[in-house]
Amino acid sequence: MNNYKRIFKYVKPYVKQLITANVFTILTVIFSLLSVMMIFPFMDLLFSEKTQTVTDKEVTSIFDLKDFIVVYFAKIVAQYDRLDVLKYLCALIFITFLLKNLFSYLQTYFMSAVEQGILKDIRKDLYNHYLDLPLSFYTDERKGNLISRIINDVQIIKDSLIAVLNSLFRDPPTIITFSIVLFLFNWKLTLIIFLMAPVTAIILSKIGNSLKRSSQKSQEKISDITATLDETLGAVRVVKAFGMEEYEKQKFDRENQSYFELLVKIFRKRALASPVSEIIGVITIVIILYIFGTDIINGSSDMTPGAFIFYLAVFFQMMPSLKLFGQMFNSYKEGSAASERVFKLLDTKPDIVDLPDAERLDEFRSSIEFRDVSFNYEKSGMILKDINLRIDKGNIIAIVGPSGAGKSTLVDLIPRFYDAVSGSLLIDGKEIKRLTIKSIRDKMGIVTQETILFNDTIRNNIAYGMKDIPKEKVIEAAKAANAHVFIDRLDTGYNTIIGDRGVKLSGGERQRLSIARALLKNPPILILDEATSSLDTESEILVQQAIERLMHGRTSVVIAHRLSTVRNADMIVVLNKGMIAETGTHDELIKNENIYRKLYNLQFRHQEINL
Repeated sequence: MNNYKRIFKYVKPYVKQLITANVFTILTVIFSLLSVMMIFPFMDLLFSEKTQTVTDKEVTSIFDLKDFIVVYFAKIVAQYDRLDVLKYLCALIFITFLLKNLFSYLQTYFMSAVEQGILKDIRKDLYNHYLDLPLSFYTDERKGNLISRIINDVQIIKDSLIAVLNSLFRDPPTIITFSIVLFLFNWKLTLIIFLMAPVTAIILSKIGNSLKRSSQKSQEKISDITATLDETLGAVRVVKAFGMEEYEKQKFDRENQSYFELLVKIFRKRALASPVSEIIGVITIVIILYIFGTDIINGSSDMTPGAFIFYLAVFFQMMPSLKLFGQMFNSYKEGSAASERVFKLLDTKPDIVDLPDAERLDEFRSSIEFRDVSFNYEKSGMILKDINLRIDKGNIIAIVGPSGAGKSTLVDLIPRFYDAVSGSLLIDGKEIKRLTIKSIRDKMGIVTQETILFNDTIRNNIAYGMKDIPKEKVIEAAKAANAHVFIDRLDTGYNTIIGDRGVKLSGGERQRLSIARALLKNPPILILDEATSSLDTESEILVQQAIERLMHGRTSVVIAHRLSTVRNADMIVVLNKGMIAETGTHDELIKNENIYRKLYNLQFRHQEINL
């Protein structure tokens, strides 16, 4: 219920549309009743001789609805020609049904804005929250699960909420209005009918609880399917290279079959609600027919044929509302299961946020400093231990070390992708946690080994995050990144769509676009994470030239295995097992028989031979 209270908050922006829609719902209910009421005069006043004798009957109370209607219409027929009455009744029937359907459409017209608005707002909040969560959150979550929640779970929540809203505003007024009419016509019979309602409620409640459990399982299973799709399609090149198509097909088929079995169970359980309601309704109808039939046969009934048919018609009109009101509880249960998953995500608090009194970093002036910094990921051992390092403005710092030494983790602390577990990281002498995250990252450009590009134009990828950038500036950055020549050869140049993650480009071309993006941003601090490690020789030369232009005049922190970058660095920091093993220039470190010398012999000897 608490989750539903939170969901109802999403209704607030659409209260006007909701009220308008439900005004038309009430009008639809009224005209539904009037449309049924038209049966009464047809049966009694036009085709029954019995009604000709009731014009003199006195009606003492308007609450004696049956007699009031019979006498009222009998007097009308007595005063006017029967054919004229027939014409008016036909016109009234047409107008009544026309208005009923018009109001029904207008209810849907205004309700559609409520439905889609709620769906849009929940998805927006969830997506915004995804982007606010730190990188550490994504190390434990599968992308497919997150995609499934924002698409499938939110859709279920919307469907459930709208079913509840529609039912609450439509079905109770219908049931109450029609019940009053039934009670006024025959209160004893109607009372017998409504004594059967608790039986229906108990059965539907049992079905609803079972549906909630199955719905939770189905939502988890569709998350697994989405995750499998995302992983397989994202690695389709590897799947084909290793001939694993059949394996992946079987893996997907197992997930799909499991989901199929769950959905079959859900639909079968959900389908129970309607026949259960209808069977109880038929039992009720049988009771009505038997009691009426007995009275008519015994001659003790005061019901005219029109009144009898009207009573049945009202009851039949009320039946769908009773069924939908019962099914609403099942929708509520399914929505509860989905809302638990969505709100669990929304309740996940980002652990990297701005402090209330955080300052802006308006300009990078002097240095970045690590003081006794240690770090570990959740459920892992210590990755960095007691790091003490000063990076002065304008210097190029190279970070080297064996795989798993903590190089990437060290540089990830600078833009505050993660926070140190202990110690302090300072920029210009200010603790990084005391500065706003956006102002820190605005001062940094990041180029990684895994180039991140978007399925958009080349121009938009280079100008990512920057509005109203003249094309000349984009071309200038591309030229500096050695990218303009290959872009210019493309049929549509800078307007070329590069595909998912830049799949239409080579590795070197993608890397040069990411460098152009960093150049256009023109950041004072640059972070390069093995930006040339996976390129062929020609691409490496072009990218390395672009990197040298990019680093010129900037404070650069470089994770690299390439000789030129390391040799030209103002300081090389050697990491080993999460600790700084040694520091110095290339010439200083190469003289020692330590880790750097061993790395140099392993990684750079071939390049030195070629020089």
